Amino acid sequence: MKRESSGSAFWLAVGTLWWRELVRFYRYRSRVLGALGTPLVFWLLIGSGIGRSFGTPGGASYLEFFFPGTLLLIVLFTSIFCMLSIIEDRREGFLRSVLVAPVSRATLVLGKILGGATLAVVQGLVFTALAPTVGIPLSLLALVAVAGALFLTAFALAGLGFVLAWRIDSVQGFHGVANLFLIPLWLLSGALFPAAGASAWVRWVMTLNPLTYSVALLRQALYSGPPDATGNGPNPALSLSVTLAFAVVAGLAAFATARRPTASEGD
Repeated sequence: MKRESSGSAFWLAVGTLWWRELVRFYRYRSRVLGALGTPLVFWLLIGSGIGRSFGTPGGASYLEFFFPGTLLLIVLFTSIFCMLSIIEDRREGFLRSVLVAPVSRATLVLGKILGGATLAVVQGLVFTALAPTVGIPLSLLALVAVAGALFLTAFALAGLGFVLAWRIDSVQGFHGVANLFLIPLWLLSGALFPAAGASAWVRWVMTLNPLTYSVALLRQALYSGPPDATGNGPNPALSLSVTLAFAVVAGLAAFATARRPTASEGD
C-alpha cells in the first residue's frame, strides 16, 4: 500500500509539472510564435528561394525536401523555449520549492522533459498539416509515425536543454550556448542539404550527428517508408535505433545533472 501511494505521488507530481509546462508555454504568445513562426518563415523563404537550384533526392522540390528539416527545427526551438522555464523558475523561487519538497528530483526532470516533448509534438503536428501543400501525402499511419518520431526527437532535445539550463543562470547565456551547440547540429543533420553532395569531412560529421538519424526518421515517417524522396540516408531501423538511443542518453544525462547543485547554488 505504501509503494502504491509513493508511486501515485510520483506520477501526480510529474503530471502536475507536465501540465504546468503546457499552460505556461501557451500563456506566452511570443514563445508560441517564435517556436512555430520562425521555422515556418525559414521554410518558406529558404525553400522558395532555392527552389530547384540544385538536385534533391527523387527530384522533389526544395520545399518538399526541406519539410522534415523544418519539423526538426520546430522541435529544436520548442525545446529551447520550454527549458527556459528552469532559469525562470530558479529566479522566481519555484525551483527551490520543488527541490525541497518531499518528492524525488526525478519528478522535476520527467515533468519538464515530458512537458517540452508534448509541446514539440503538438507544434510539429500543426506544421505537418501543411505537408500535402508540397506534395507529401498524409495518412493516419504517417501521422502516427511522425508523432512517434517527433516525440523521441523532442525528448532527446528537451533532455539536452535541461542539462544546459540546469548549469546556466541567465537567459542570454542559455540562448548563446544553445545556439552555439544545437543550431550547428541541426545544420549538419541533412535538414538543409543531402549528405551525398557534401565534402568528405562534412559527411563524416553528419554520420556522427544523432540529429541526422532524427531527420531521416522523420522523412521515412512522412512517406510511410523509404522511397526515393528519402534519399540514400540511414535505413529506418538504424534511424529509429539511433534516435531512441539519443533520447535515452539525453534523458539519463538530465537525471544525472539534476542530482548536482543548480547554477545559483554553486558546486
